[in-house]
Amino acid sequence: MSNEWPHDPDGEEGSEGMRKYGMAILAKKLDEDEGFPLKAADFVAEHGDEPIRLNSKRVVSVADIFEHVTEGEFEDIVSFHKAVGNAMRAGGFWEFHPKAGESNVKHA
Repeated sequence: MSNEWPHDPDGEEGSEGMRKYGMAILAKKLDEDEGFPLKAADFVAEHGDEPIRLNSKRVVSVADIFEHVTEGEFEDIVSFHKAVGNAMRAGGFWEFHPKAGESNVKHA
């Protein structure tokens, strides 16, 4: 993995021993019970330079994804997921590809 990241996204700190991708990595950085409301700027200040693996070949930073987040604060984990999911789609970071017969629309 590149030396530009503070840790290997596939190592223990990045994936807890198994490769995880996208939103699963972002969700690990949250405390659902005590971390909200959460300001987007505070989240980026703390985690902005950390890697997020999108697929087997592509890794971006938290800050790259948050460039597309339009909300300034999240009231709860659901609002965080909705905002970040929208940002990932808007920025071309969303890697989910539905199977035949599934809808492309996924409701949070």
